[in-house]
Amino acid sequence: MALLFNNPVYGLIQNRLGLLRPEFVVLWSLHLGGPSTLTDVFRASGFPKNTLSRAANKVHRLGLISREGDAEDQRRITLHLTDRGREAVSSVMEPMLAHERRMLDCLSPAERLTLSDILAKLVAASGDWPQSLDEGDGAPPPEPMKQDRRAAGATTLTQKGTP
Repeated sequence: MALLFNNPVYGLIQNRLGLLRPEFVVLWSLHLGGPSTLTDVFRASGFPKNTLSRAANKVHRLGLISREGDAEDQRRITLHLTDRGREAVSSVMEPMLAHERRMLDCLSPAERLTLSDILAKLVAASGDWPQSLDEGDGAPPPEPMKQDRRAAGATTLTQKGTP
């Protein structure tokens, strides 16, 4: 479902603004949440910090965001949307919202509210989710996969030792 929304939206953004997804994510996060640090954007988006750092550098070079240092903590830099950044977000807002409305047209108003409530709960809980499924889940690692060529020439993946 996410790809059915994201692929057309980020295609539009790349065509209109020349921005890749992480670059627009920086703008969108600042649009939604106001001035923020890159760490805030990272926490909200789930993108790797190095990817967002490169993205923030690019949108800064393009004049879409500004940076403001913290007088008390020299390491802390707050990102702000510039007027040009706000115009960029505004230029794609209507097609994004129209696409979202098209996708939600099949739901009643009550179903949309329920979906919104469920998604809000998932977003709130997502901070507790592991970044990797191999992080201390206590399960032994699976056997490595191998290719098994069947008589018909089809290729399937099986675990070692299984037919």
